[in-house]
Amino acid sequence: MNKSLSSPGRARLSDVAKLAGVSTSTVSRVLSHPDVVAESTRNAVAEALAATGYRMNHAARNLRKQRTGCVVALVPNLGNPFFAKILDGMGRELARAGYDLLVADTLDEAGRHTTLSRFMDVSRADGIVLLDGMVPMDRIGERPNLPPLITACEWVEEIHLPRVMLDNRAGARLAIGHLRELGHRHIGVIGGPTRNVLHKSRLAGVHDAAGEARLTLFDGDFTLQAGRKAAEYWERLSPEERPSAIFAFSDEMACAFMASLQRRDIIAPRDISIVGFDDIELVSHLAPALTTIRQPKRELGRQAARTILQRIAGAEVDPVTLLEPQLMLRETTAPFTLARIAG
Repeated sequence: MNKSLSSPGRARLSDVAKLAGVSTSTVSRVLSHPDVVAESTRNAVAEALAATGYRMNHAARNLRKQRTGCVVALVPNLGNPFFAKILDGMGRELARAGYDLLVADTLDEAGRHTTLSRFMDVSRADGIVLLDGMVPMDRIGERPNLPPLITACEWVEEIHLPRVMLDNRAGARLAIGHLRELGHRHIGVIGGPTRNVLHKSRLAGVHDAAGEARLTLFDGDFTLQAGRKAAEYWERLSPEERPSAIFAFSDEMACAFMASLQRRDIIAPRDISIVGFDDIELVSHLAPALTTIRQPKRELGRQAARTILQRIAGAEVDPVTLLEPQLMLRETTAPFTLARIAG
C-alpha cells in the first residue's frame, strides 16, 4: 500500500477506511475487537493506520465508555520465568484491542497475598486475569464494583470463574506413560504444595498412568530449592530404594535435581531418567537437554486475553478453555537397565 495522506497524525477514521477500502465501522471493529475481523482485513487496516499516521485517542475513548483501558494480570511470582511467555502472549493480544497490560505480584516479600484488593474495583482495571490459584476466597468475594475476572494457568477451586488452563492431568499421564514405556517400574515424583490445584491435577494424572509402577513422592513447591532437597533425599536412599526415574512437577525442580546429582557424578540419563514440566526456554539448552511436558505458554496468554476481552464486552464465554500438553523428548530419559541400581 503506497498511498499516504499529507497530514500524518491528523487523519480521521474515514481517511483510514478509504485507504483500506473498508467502511469506518470495520475500522472501528479492528481497533476494538480485532478477533472478530478477518486477518486480511486486519492487515489492510493496519497498513492504512501506519500510512495515515492515525492515532486513536485512548483516553477520550475510555472516558466516554467509563473504562480505564487496562487489564491487570496477577501473578504469584514474577521472578518465575514460566510466566514470561504467558504475559507476552497476553500483552500482544490485548494491545491489538487497544488495551494496556499491567502486571502485579500477588505476594509480598513475606509471601502474603496483599496486592489483590488494590485492583478489585472498576476504577482501577477493566478486567483481571488471575494466575494464582492459592488466593484466599475472601480476597475475591462478592464486591459491588468487581471488574470482570477470569483465571488462567491456575484456578480457585471454591469459586466458579472462567478458566484458561492446560490439561495438567493429561500432561502428567504423558510423563508417566513415557517413563513406563522405557521400562521404569519405580518412579519418583517431586510434587508441588499439596493444596495447589496444579499439584492435585498432575498427581491425579500420575496415578492414572502409574499402573503397577511403584511411586515415591518427594515434597516440593515448584522451586529450585525443592529440587535440590529432593536430590539430597534421593541420594540418602539405598540403591535398591532409589527410584530409577524422576518426574518433577516443574522444570525448575527438575533442573535443580539434575544439577545437584551431577555434582556427585550421577548423570542423566546414564544413572537416572528425569522428566520436567512446563518447557521453560532454558531447559532445551542444558547438557543434557531436559525431557519435559510443554505448555503452550504464549497461546495460553493469548486465549486468556481473548477471554477477558469477551467478558469485558459482556459476552458469554466458555467456563473452561483447555489447552493440550506435549511431551518434548530430549536427552534426560533412557530405557531402564538393572545395571543402574548396582551403583
